[in-house]
Amino acid sequence: MVDQEKVEAAIKLLLEGIGEDPTREGLLETPARVARMYGEIAGGMDQSAEEHLSKTFAVASNDLVIERDITFYSLCEHHLLPFYGKATIGYIPNGRVARLRSMPAVCSCRSSCVRRLPTPSWIISLPRERLCSWKLSICA
Repeated sequence: MVDQEKVEAAIKLLLEGIGEDPTREGLLETPARVARMYGEIAGGMDQSAEEHLSKTFAVASNDLVIERDITFYSLCEHHLLPFYGKATIGYIPNGRVARLRSMPAVCSCRSSCVRRLPTPSWIISLPRERLCSWKLSICA
């Protein structure tokens, strides 16, 4: 989904725009590093949660299932700065539970609220009905 070449070109322009020389030894690989970082952070925006939740298992109980401390990464929509946080997801299984590894993948999908270029304050203000809680830290 992330066009590495466009991101690299944009970072070169940004470096020039702030008065840096993108051909300087210390900056030569910076555009490629930044492009890879954006690829990792924005990766998953082209996936849907349904892909990861398609494999489930039958259970006899309908007790609340909670997975805590799921690390997620995203970008602030106002400044395109990376941030990360921890999510807690809870759901009533209704006879079927998702694989444990599915929940972190769900947090990385486009359908997830953290992959839509949100603001950190928007995530904090999510309604309780979503059964998600978020703890955020700004990467700086």
